[in-house]
Amino acid sequence: MAKKQSGGTPATVALARAGVPFRLAAYDHDPRAASFGLEAAEALGVDPAVVLKTLLASVDGRLAVGIVPVQAHLDLKALARALDGSRAVMADVADAERATGYVAGGISPFGQKRAHPTVVDESALAHTTVYVSAGKRGLDVAVAPADLVSVTGATTAAISRW
Repeated sequence: MAKKQSGGTPATVALARAGVPFRLAAYDHDPRAASFGLEAAEALGVDPAVVLKTLLASVDGRLAVGIVPVQAHLDLKALARALDGSRAVMADVADAERATGYVAGGISPFGQKRAHPTVVDESALAHTTVYVSAGKRGLDVAVAPADLVSVTGATTAAISRW
């Protein structure tokens, strides 16, 4: 069951500074969960299509962020195309954590240590609200997809593979 929680993570601080309305959605996280994103959807009682995961990839040697629904896979070729690159591979977990300042499974697209080129799967735009990590496992933030795109400076493209 979702519960409201106050607290400041770099993600919530970034959203507040940007003047973006958001709602925190906390849940009891099980570190043994097979999929943290599907766990969040179930715990929050929302359609998995509105829960997005933040993934880091290396596009032509440069880190980039791909944001896709939790039930989908990141299409690396599509991500590379969306960023005018030629080749993408998933980033090493340690590199992703170091570059974002977050722990894997809790990487938020907001408030990362360094800005990275970001692409949000275009399917997110079909919803009024989407959920992304608020910067730690067991805590998501609900925002309008347009605000997700705006605050992260993202582009949108079809980067999900089902």
